[in-house]
Amino acid sequence: MEWMRAVQRLREQRVPGVLVTLTSVRGHSPREAGAKMVVSADRTWATVGGGNLEAVAIERARAMLTEGLAVPEALKVSLSDKAPYQHGVQCCGGEVELLLEPLPLVPSVAIFGMGHVGLELARILARHDLELHLVDSRATQLEPEQLRGLDDAVAGIHVHQVPVLPELVIGELPEGTHVLVMTHDHAEDAALCDAALRASHLGSIGLIGSSAKWSRFKAKLADEGHAPEAIARITTPIGLPDLGGKAPATIAVSVAARLLQLFSGDPTASEQHTKVNP
Repeated sequence: MEWMRAVQRLREQRVPGVLVTLTSVRGHSPREAGAKMVVSADRTWATVGGGNLEAVAIERARAMLTEGLAVPEALKVSLSDKAPYQHGVQCCGGEVELLLEPLPLVPSVAIFGMGHVGLELARILARHDLELHLVDSRATQLEPEQLRGLDDAVAGIHVHQVPVLPELVIGELPEGTHVLVMTHDHAEDAALCDAALRASHLGSIGLIGSSAKWSRFKAKLADEGHAPEAIARITTPIGLPDLGGKAPATIAVSVAARLLQLFSGDPTASEQHTKVNP
């Protein structure tokens, strides 16, 4: 259905929208109850009946987007030539009720490196409503058997198998994606950090590793022309500061918890670091 494809498209592109559903009809109406349309700031998909009815719904939906409303609204529209109208007379003779449901942006996370920690982290994040991008230069790490634990994921799972230059995936990620760099190869990590800093559309950037690794990376990134304030965009170590331990599952819980804080808008989350990175 067109409206279902539109909802998925808006989700993947991280564009907010409103789902409009014709919930009830009394008398005559251009469409039956259950008809749906999707509204974004600059276009619509499908229809709930056209004319004044649809124009009023679109106008209110876009007002909701402008105001950043997250709670659904009910809207009644009379289809009578005696009723007030804003966008032309529509005299079918009935009355309809519409439900306008905001389609909020869901978080987007990219894990570069599906090793022990990456896989554990993917398992946790997959239980949340978000878009999850899994990237690895090793084909074996992304085989279906390896990702079996994600079969019932709530998240949208996107697998990127890139045998060479995984940093090219950075440019393909949706706006605001939170990037986590945790590959098996420090040279690959460095290339990913460089690419992430050159991208302007990302959310947070996290790097797993020790203070010694970060010291080398900072020097390398500076040599490649990155200013100190740009390098400071990278958070390392990653995770919660008070959750210790080096087991992959522990690190994954720590990193996932910090991300959930970011998603909730916790202003202190971006300043938190953890002691658990190896």
